[in-house]
Amino acid sequence: MEKRIVILGSGESGTGAAVLAALNNFDVFVSDKGSIDEKYKKILREYNVEFEELKHTESLILSADEIIKSPGIPDKVPLIQTIKAMGIPIISEIEFASRYTDAVKICITGSNGKTTTTMLTYHILQKAGLNVGLAGNVGKSFAYQVATENFDYYVIELSSFQLDNMYEFKSELSVLMNITPDHLDRYDYKFQNYVDSKFRILQNTTNKDTFIFCSDDETILKEISNREINATQYEFTQTRQDIENGAFLNETDREINYMYNHKQQMTMQIDELAIKGKHNVYNSMAAGIVAQVLNIRKDVIRESLMDFKNVEHRLESVISVHGIKFINDSKATNINSAWYALESVEPSIVWIAGGIDKGNDYNMLKDLVAKKVKAIVCLGKDNTAIHKAFEGIVPQIVDTTSMAEAVKASYYLGKKGDTVLLSPACASFDLFENYEDRGTQFKIEVRKL
Repeated sequence: MEKRIVILGSGESGTGAAVLAALNNFDVFVSDKGSIDEKYKKILREYNVEFEELKHTESLILSADEIIKSPGIPDKVPLIQTIKAMGIPIISEIEFASRYTDAVKICITGSNGKTTTTMLTYHILQKAGLNVGLAGNVGKSFAYQVATENFDYYVIELSSFQLDNMYEFKSELSVLMNITPDHLDRYDYKFQNYVDSKFRILQNTTNKDTFIFCSDDETILKEISNREINATQYEFTQTRQDIENGAFLNETDREINYMYNHKQQMTMQIDELAIKGKHNVYNSMAAGIVAQVLNIRKDVIRESLMDFKNVEHRLESVISVHGIKFINDSKATNINSAWYALESVEPSIVWIAGGIDKGNDYNMLKDLVAKKVKAIVCLGKDNTAIHKAFEGIVPQIVDTTSMAEAVKASYYLGKKGDTVLLSPACASFDLFENYEDRGTQFKIEVRKL
């Protein structure tokens, strides 16, 4: 009898999992409480996959042998609680896909910087001529590529939500960028639960595998000292130079030094990096170490770090209007991302912030905001937390409830030489479909000025 797989959620990952399951002769059913995008319906029909939208029919779902859950569905949802109570295994699309590939998996996680590092790593590997796929939170779904392609390597961006439902999966090269409080609403407001989730990237690893991490992150260092880690470790840092394996920044010479067994392997001038800012030095270090572990030629690594084009909605320069520069950093959905953006932009800043607050603690931004921000334009349905945090620190704080309003307000508050920075520090779902929609609307409104 065919094994029955039910997939909850029909987006990129759910549809990809359905295709892979269908090709492996499972009895597949896709259920989505929302509406299913027409392009995904077309793919599901092409592979004869049954699906339902705008509802979850429990009798059809609870007959599953295994359930693949979209990372966007929280565990506290009653349906998930029922599934767990019945003992039906719940896994992620990444876990499922990994059963059907022998490719080398380079997995990148962290609270911030993971998308840029993933794209940069993929760029280097592609330039080196490796047969490589891009998956996870970026690119096409991992499962869909495993079903329809034959890559030797995958660069995979993993969120904590994806890691939560992975058990047998193993990452051959694991990169941990940083850990700062984020998504605490999904982790019972306990930071340690979120930290444990990020460290799942090391599950099942052996001494043949590689772990690359930021040793300037106190949370990561503390966790490493409390855990038994089998993988070979490489660190990257901007504060120390006594590195055996990994990368460090020589501030005096403004260059990154890549090290192996205490010997310098390669240097890179930070002024030559395609992407600027302190956080992008970290991203370039991490991607460069991955490339070295894979024995990619130094000239290829160096050239790739010099000609990389950053991802959309991440510190993306839009245009200047009457000497006011507009920057789209809509991807900054947490405090730490916003901190990096504010840190890398010259004063004076008109900062557009707000949205759905995930339990944000704005204290870490106060000094930076006091130094650099002349006005805040709040963009959200409830801006109480931002007012409470920054009243008395920033001279002007205004409220807006649409992107058109926010862009106009920021333009009137700015003057020649200022920067308008959209770096919300919050999720976007109160007013927008997602951070991409928010960033796209920002660019449209800016170009109307």
